Amino acid sequence: MGPVDTVFTHPWTAFAVEEAPTPGVAVVRLTGPGRGNMMGLAFWAELPQLFAALDADDGVRAVVLAGTGNNFSTGLDVAEVLGSWLERLGPGSRAQAAQRTELLSVIKSLQDGVTAVATCQKPVIAAVHGWCIGGGVDLISGADVRLASDDAKFSIREVRLAIVADVGSLQRLRGIVGEGHLRELALTGKDISAQRAERIGLVNEVLEDPESLMSAALAMAGEMAANSPLAVAGTKAVLNEGREEDIARGLRHVALWNSSFMHSEDLLEAVAAMGMTKAARGTPPGR
Repeated sequence: MGPVDTVFTHPWTAFAVEEAPTPGVAVVRLTGPGRGNMMGLAFWAELPQLFAALDADDGVRAVVLAGTGNNFSTGLDVAEVLGSWLERLGPGSRAQAAQRTELLSVIKSLQDGVTAVATCQKPVIAAVHGWCIGGGVDLISGADVRLASDDAKFSIREVRLAIVADVGSLQRLRGIVGEGHLRELALTGKDISAQRAERIGLVNEVLEDPESLMSAALAMAGEMAANSPLAVAGTKAVLNEGREEDIARGLRHVALWNSSFMHSEDLLEAVAAMGMTKAARGTPPGR
């Protein structure tokens, strides 16, 4: 009989998973293939599998979610995940109903990944450094607590790509940053600093650098892991009660909206424009 496959030994493509020195704490790092941990097909396929495995592992009592390299994540890999749809949904394409029904399933699968983070019985702490854009913000909105280093920058950027944010930010951040801040960020697509993120409650604390950030995240995760697992799971379940039902309704609505009205020409033009703008400013494109 070969070795038992665990969440720590499984050959993940888009993640690195390790046991922290702190007992009961797992560290999950995004390891996207370059480009600032962009979220490609492997990321979205593995995300729900990974958090199901963390949920099933009795040795894991808390999770720290972090990036690798210079960024947490520059967001959805639009070309890889949506590239095949751009021509199919363009002017004159046929079988629009069938194609858009299939696109609806794709959007729902992306949503399911972040929902797996939000509904994980183990507490999840997001430790954000560098850029956290679009899908990255969706991902951390599913965490229980968010911490950031001083160099972190955040953006709900979808509106600048002619897309409605559809993977959870618009639904989950209402209860985190409040209606006014959410509408400002979602309707402008602006970038905000770690300091602004702390002021509006998007992150709980800003640390001096990525090293201090991970130390703080591991310390907090250790405090959570030291408590009764059943009490922690129950507390999280009670906190989620009602909220997740409302979020699920919002996710269904936005999935229907984007699968019905996403316009490939607008998206292509926006991606091209963003690419030119970001090349000039030295900041990454992303969704």
